[in-house]
Amino acid sequence: MEGLLSPGINPGSPLSPFAPFNVRAERHPSSRQLAACSCRPAPSGYPGVMQVRIRKAKPADRDQLAQLREGLWPKTSAAEHARELEPILAGETPGTMPLINFVAETADGTLTGFAEVDLRSHADGCDPARSVGYLEGWYVTEVYRRCGIGRRLLAVAEDWARTHGCVEMASDTWIDNELSQSCHEALGFEVVDRCVHYRKGL
Repeated sequence: MEGLLSPGINPGSPLSPFAPFNVRAERHPSSRQLAACSCRPAPSGYPGVMQVRIRKAKPADRDQLAQLREGLWPKTSAAEHARELEPILAGETPGTMPLINFVAETADGTLTGFAEVDLRSHADGCDPARSVGYLEGWYVTEVYRRCGIGRRLLAVAEDWARTHGCVEMASDTWIDNELSQSCHEALGFEVVDRCVHYRKGL
């Protein structure tokens, strides 16, 4: 999996699962656009794969993480992402629910991917009586795709959600992003809803 995102796309839900995240979704209009990903196995002899570790993001990661976020959400500049990350990496979430970023780091300190996950009070297709782990952003740089980093990022995000009592994980993507859909489904996600958004000028 390499490069995916899933930030609040459920139109009617509060975040479109979580309320505070509706704001984030507006800031990242392309959030449903998952970056290219591949579920195929990595080529043999892929450089440095085993030396990539997954860990919680820290304040010192701000600039590199902002660049990765720009790769996933290009309509927002790296500078804007950096400003948004400042409080998040300091432990101040934008809403009332927990939110955390995990990063993939090479031996030389280069960040090659990230997963942003939080809790939503509910998500389409999930038990409305329990909070749900939600994959808001999921991205791996192109050169490191197809080597399992996206899968490892997702696994850590899922473990985090479990520690918060979640028994379900949710995500979203654009209806025409077949690549992202195939990656989600390859890692156990199932489609629970599809929708079409309308507008009308007045």
